[in-house]
Amino acid sequence: MTEPYTPAGDSRVQAAVPAGSSYNDASLGADASLGEIVSRLTTDVGTLTRQELALAKAELQAEAKQAGKGAGMLGGAAVAGWMLALFVSLTVMWALGEAMHLAWAALIVAVIWGVIAAVLGASGRKALKDVNPKPEQTVETLKEDAQWLKTRKP
Repeated sequence: MTEPYTPAGDSRVQAAVPAGSSYNDASLGADASLGEIVSRLTTDVGTLTRQELALAKAELQAEAKQAGKGAGMLGGAAVAGWMLALFVSLTVMWALGEAMHLAWAALIVAVIWGVIAAVLGASGRKALKDVNPKPEQTVETLKEDAQWLKTRKP
């Protein structure tokens, strides 16, 4: 890349570059006062920060849109899976109904689903009990940082 990077050249953040910003103006002359230089530097840092935030916003919007599509497809897959389980259960119930009364067949299928629900519920509950919400590593690192800062005091 032979040209210096200028955020104003990025089309995604072009709207964030204010008219008359230092990126569009000629540089200050050699006779500029310290106040003018500091003022311009402050303006340039503010402009750069706004441009970076606009770029991050544009990128995150694109990612959020893609994640929304994926979540919608997963929701559709869940509904389709639910319908599959329902119709397979009805098929098993009617198949058992050929060998016994339909009410007993329905009860057998319901008991099977009850056992599945109990096993999944118990497994999920156990998994949630094992979760530690306290970020142990972060707490330890913060303690180390605090200890280091105490040793740096004059």
